[in-house]
Amino acid sequence: MLEKTPKSILKEYFGYDEFRPLQEQIINSILANNDTLALLPTGGGKSLCFQVPAMCLEGVCLVVTPLIALMNDQVFHLNKKGIPAAMINASIPQNQIDRILNNCVFKQYKFLYIAPERIKNKDFIEKLKEINISFIAIDEAHCISQWGYDFRPAYMRIANLREE
Repeated sequence: MLEKTPKSILKEYFGYDEFRPLQEQIINSILANNDTLALLPTGGGKSLCFQVPAMCLEGVCLVVTPLIALMNDQVFHLNKKGIPAAMINASIPQNQIDRILNNCVFKQYKFLYIAPERIKNKDFIEKLKEINISFIAIDEAHCISQWGYDFRPAYMRIANLREE
């Protein structure tokens, strides 16, 4: 049973009374433990579609995104709202990465943002096994397409990550 409802989280943390079109259906699909693809226009509130259900569930939401600027922005805004979030990317020293991952193990973060290439790191994968992951959110999923402008082959490893 959920401690907080999606609507109460929407209001408490994000300051909105109502969801935008399709957001609530997407959130309910995630909460029903379904693999869910959310296609919304730019500015349509896609981030809320994984942030709200993550706040309803136990564990850390692992967010895979290719853009460091997007990670910085989202982590900053979540932390500003009192929601503990962290990111790991190539600019972060290993000792800080270790500290972030240990804090995830001990439930100090609700969100962990990573670049898709991080999935290739065996030490990261081993440490991830110690973390209670609520679900994996893939942001900027258009980068999965081999025909896309910014194809990132590392996205293809996400299926293996789920199995591990």
